[in-house]
Formats: sequence, C-alpha cells, structure tokens
Amino acid sequence: MPEQVSRLQTTNLADLLERILDKGVVIVGDIRINLVDVELLTIKIRLLVASVDKAKALGIDWWEHDPFISSKAQPEIDEG
Repeated sequence: MPEQVSRLQTTNLADLLERILDKGVVIVGDIRINLVDVELLTIKIRLLVASVDKAKALGIDWWEHDPFISSKAQPEIDEG
C-alpha cells in the first residue's frame, strides 16, 4: 500500500511542477533597514519561476544576451 501512495504523490508533484512552469510564479519582497527614520539599506528581491517558453512570451530573454550563458551573445566591450 505505501508504494501506491508514493506514486500518487510523485504524480501530483510532477503535475504541480508542470503547472508552475506553464503559468509562472512571481515572488516579490523588499528588505529595508532603517535607523531613526533614516533608510540605511533597501534590498529588492524579485523571483520568477517559469518555463523558458513562458518567460519568452512575457518578454524575458536576458539569458540570450548574457555572454556567460549564451555562446551567441556578444561580449560587452569596455570603452573606458
């Protein structure tokens, strides 16, 4: 009987992962450190979990232009 439960959970996890990658999930958060009403530090966190196809449909394709990730990307030239 435990094998059947394990298979059912695996299938549900696979379905959940497929839905998340198909639809996408956005997690947003801000961390602010203030001292006596003076803002010392702000960190903005943005996380998008989606498939490559969904990200491209949303207009997100930064990995195609990053020379560390894509061999097709042009390296940046330092003009300084």
